[in-house]
Amino acid sequence: MYIQNQKNYSMNKNRCSWCGEDPLYMKYHDKEWGVPVYEDDKLFEFLILETFQAGLSWITVLRKRENFRKAFDDFNYQKIARYNEKKFDKLMNDAGIIRNKLKIKATISNAIAFMVVQKEFGSFSKYIWSFVDYKPIENSWRSLDEIPAKTTLSDRISTDLKKRGFKFVGSTIIYAHMQATGMVNDHIVDCFRFKEL
Repeated sequence: MYIQNQKNYSMNKNRCSWCGEDPLYMKYHDKEWGVPVYEDDKLFEFLILETFQAGLSWITVLRKRENFRKAFDDFNYQKIARYNEKKFDKLMNDAGIIRNKLKIKATISNAIAFMVVQKEFGSFSKYIWSFVDYKPIENSWRSLDEIPAKTTLSDRISTDLKKRGFKFVGSTIIYAHMQATGMVNDHIVDCFRFKEL
């Protein structure tokens, strides 16, 4: 179903143009972006990565993803919630990740808030997917220019998350999260992934 050989990644398929011809970006586009994610572990991973992406390009974060995985204990929110000053200092000195004091602190506090939501709703997945009635919103954009950076729904989710103590969850970040985790299908109609999803 997918092109296995990364050297052949650039051609043969009609894709959303935002992934360009970078093999890592194309692989992410083809295998992950827009695929519905219901597992809490994976939802938290995207939440972390999107926190660090704020103000930067997604490819910057993707290139450091494995470094983030190593630095943040495989995105284990239970461990992250217990990080102390020593661990914080270690992260601030880790050249493999984006060393932003506020984003690292937000990741720790978001792990705590994440578990509070789990306790209240049974899972973070149940909570976040309830905003779209547990099924992806199917858009049918013809070009990238039509795709919004945020919507009234992402505004609503952002506001609710902030009330629950989450940081770096502005509407634009939340809409990117919705796109990445398949809450919305924002592949353009002539992209090969649009019909597959």
